[in-house]
Amino acid sequence: MNRSLSIVIPAYNEAARLPDTLRKVEAYLQSGAWDFHEILIVDDGSTDATARIASEAAAANPHVRLLRNPGNHGKGYAVRQGMLQARGAWRLFSDADLSAPIEELPKLWDAVSAGADVAIGSRAIDRSLIGRHQPGLREQAGKFFNLVMRLAVGLDIADTQCGFKLFRADVAREVFSRQRLERFGFDVEVLYIAKLLGYRIAEIPVRWYHAEGSKVSMFSGLHAFLELAQIRLNGLRGLYK
Repeated sequence: MNRSLSIVIPAYNEAARLPDTLRKVEAYLQSGAWDFHEILIVDDGSTDATARIASEAAAANPHVRLLRNPGNHGKGYAVRQGMLQARGAWRLFSDADLSAPIEELPKLWDAVSAGADVAIGSRAIDRSLIGRHQPGLREQAGKFFNLVMRLAVGLDIADTQCGFKLFRADVAREVFSRQRLERFGFDVEVLYIAKLLGYRIAEIPVRWYHAEGSKVSMFSGLHAFLELAQIRLNGLRGLYK
């Protein structure tokens, strides 16, 4: 199997965390027998030093690339840009805080090696792997979101929102070129599209640690519920085909 990997990291005001994240990801990739690897940092209109740090990293390391969005469009927009411009035969998108440690990648790799087209990290299948939980109210809201998601779009997935997802390149092109949502509902949308197109999705329990400084506000969390209805409507209208 082609061991060519792109790691897409959407970043909005991540100057404090980005240097350590890049160090950890590059150290992990250097230790593996990859035919090719790259790290794509997608700056989503940051107002801090994120773009400068990423640009300096790219200048110092040929495995690092910086993509810059025209202003702040949202995590979904940033991930789509990275996944469509990546060069690897396999494309992982990971949160900038590495809540799911990069060392969990072999679990997803094993799943695609066994025949899955998409492998996604999950916090819900084995919660004993959660090293640091979210605040109680937020964790309960996540469980409620998953229940509403199942009713609204029919995905039999325990955790759509974990930011650790691996796609085969051709699947990524087919799925992300159809993506329409630009903010936090995009995780559900891309999995819905993948299922609609007949791709095999494997949900894999991974270690996960809550990191302070989340970009998910109360408003954006509520908006994600509205986006479930938009996904369902788009599907009924045939917009993903």
